[in-house]
Amino acid sequence: MASGRYTVNDVMTKTVVSITPDADFKEIAAAMEQWKVTAVPVVEAEGRVVGVVSEADLLTKEQFHDHSPGMIEDMHRLSDIAKAGSVLAKDLMTSPAVTVKPDAPLPHAARLMADRHVKRLPVVDADGSLKGIVSRADLLKVFLRADDELADEIRRAVVNRLFPDSHRAKVTVTRGVATLTGRVRDATLIPVAARLAQSVEGVVSVDCRLEGLTSA
Repeated sequence: MASGRYTVNDVMTKTVVSITPDADFKEIAAAMEQWKVTAVPVVEAEGRVVGVVSEADLLTKEQFHDHSPGMIEDMHRLSDIAKAGSVLAKDLMTSPAVTVKPDAPLPHAARLMADRHVKRLPVVDADGSLKGIVSRADLLKVFLRADDELADEIRRAVVNRLFPDSHRAKVTVTRGVATLTGRVRDATLIPVAARLAQSVEGVVSVDCRLEGLTSA
């Protein structure tokens, strides 16, 4: 992956298994098993995402096989009961689907997953057409960047910009942990350097040991 601010497009899976609204229960279950996924987007003929069917949606049918809820419970679980009696994707799916755009920053995708309690997001363009899918595991790909690559980006994008006249600031990265050492002319920029280094995609944490020249 190239350096810079990463977006969903950089980490998403672009080959995506999808189903139509008329796909039946067996077809959906078979697709999940074949592709080893826990959810599939439901896509209309023109490619627009209209919903998502997850394992949880399919398991609703299993939950009601040997269960006879009372009237009060029935009232609270009408949508689940409806799904339990359904066989087509258009009736089983969660709609509207929670989606994300390809140019969305990774933190935005992560927050969206956390807020909506989903493990993956269909990636759609401005027209709502499916372009890929991004999972929690995909969001962690940036943490696989090499230590040398991270150190180079911190030097170029942080140290050299904030302290252009300083040759005393050094950057090392070990297992994703960035360490900044040395003395710089403008001590007021040290906290800024620490924050910017932490914002570099793939950095796990920052140990900022920079000191101002006047502190000597």
